[in-house]
Amino acid sequence: MGIGQRLRRENVRMVGKLTIVAAGMFAFGYGLVPLYRAICEMTGINILSLSELQVPGGAAGGKSVRVPDNTQVDTTRTITVEFDANVRGLWDFKPAQRSMQVHPGQLNTVMYEFQNVQNRRMAAQAIPSYAPQQAAPYFNKLECFCFNQYTLDAGEKKQWPVAFVIDPKISKDVKTITLSYTFFEVGGRTPAAPTASAAPLAQEPRS
Repeated sequence: MGIGQRLRRENVRMVGKLTIVAAGMFAFGYGLVPLYRAICEMTGINILSLSELQVPGGAAGGKSVRVPDNTQVDTTRTITVEFDANVRGLWDFKPAQRSMQVHPGQLNTVMYEFQNVQNRRMAAQAIPSYAPQQAAPYFNKLECFCFNQYTLDAGEKKQWPVAFVIDPKISKDVKTITLSYTFFEVGGRTPAAPTASAAPLAQEPRS
C-alpha cells in the first residue's frame, strides 16, 4: 500500500472520529436544556432566561431593569408593604402611595416624589431601612434611587421608582413590612444621615 493511500485512509478515519465527537457534543448540549429546567423546577431556582421590565419614570427617565422571567410567586400569601419618607433638610420627599398588598416573589413598583424647595442647587442621597429588621435580607430591590447620589437645581422636581421583590423564603410570621427612606444632603449644611444599620426602622405613615 502506498504512502498516499495510507494517508487518505487515516484522514478518513480522523474525519469519522471528529464527526462522532461533534454529534455527541450536540446531543449532550441539547439534552442539558430539559435537564436544567427540571432542576430549576425541583429547586425553585430559575436563572435560565431573563426578561426586561420597563420601569416608567426611572432615575434616568425610563430604564430597563432585568428581572427573572419565571419568578416563583407565592399567591397563597399576602404581605402589606408600607412606605415611609423622612428628610434631613428643607425639601419635599414622599411616596406616591402609602402602602400596597404584594405576594412574595411578585415584582412590584412604587414611585417616590422629591422636590428641592430651596433656592440653591443641592446634592442628595437616600438610605433605606426596614421594619421588622429581619425582613431586610428578603427585600430585594432591582431598581432604586437609593443606589445613587443626585444633584437637583433650585425648585427641581423628580419622580423615582423602587422596583422590588420580596423573597418567598421570608418567614410566614411577617405580615407587614415598612420600607423607610431618609433623604439627606450630601456635603451640605444639614447633619449627616445615620448609616443604614443605625437608621430608624420605621415611622407611622403621615396622613
